[in-house]
Amino acid sequence: MTHDLVAALGPLLTAEASAEAYACGSDAGDLEQTVWLRLLERLETHGPPRAPEDWLRRAVRAESRRTRRTARRERPYGTEPADHTTPTPEQRVLATAHRRAVREAVARLPGRCPRLLEALLSPKDLTYREIAGELGISQGSLGPERSRCLGCLRRLLTPEVASREARG
Repeated sequence: MTHDLVAALGPLLTAEASAEAYACGSDAGDLEQTVWLRLLERLETHGPPRAPEDWLRRAVRAESRRTRRTARRERPYGTEPADHTTPTPEQRVLATAHRRAVREAVARLPGRCPRLLEALLSPKDLTYREIAGELGISQGSLGPERSRCLGCLRRLLTPEVASREARG
């Protein structure tokens, strides 16, 4: 029954939607799709309309009027509403995963490297003098030690980064 109704009303709906779309500022395909949805909703609740062609014409005009009313109330933004400086949820998840991977790799480093890099990454923004005092090493050896630890960290992270890139 539904298939026959759809086949019979298809050309009429296409013609009616094309005729009304320009006046309401909508796409004919969008209008057509909305009327099909209204027909399916009606079939579920009230069954098929007695005069399907008349119902279809009224439905197209009603949807066209609704679209025009909506368009009158909607106002475009003066500027682009999206803030491109704020990270998207996906970007935040990826950044969190990246930080977690770095922290896990730092924890696997040998010797004083984990403590040194944690001090360097500290939100307290410690000076070299404070870091050297905290670790009990001379301030002059802090630079070479940091360089050695960052090299180790780079070697630890390289296989993880390379394996991620190879998948795509």
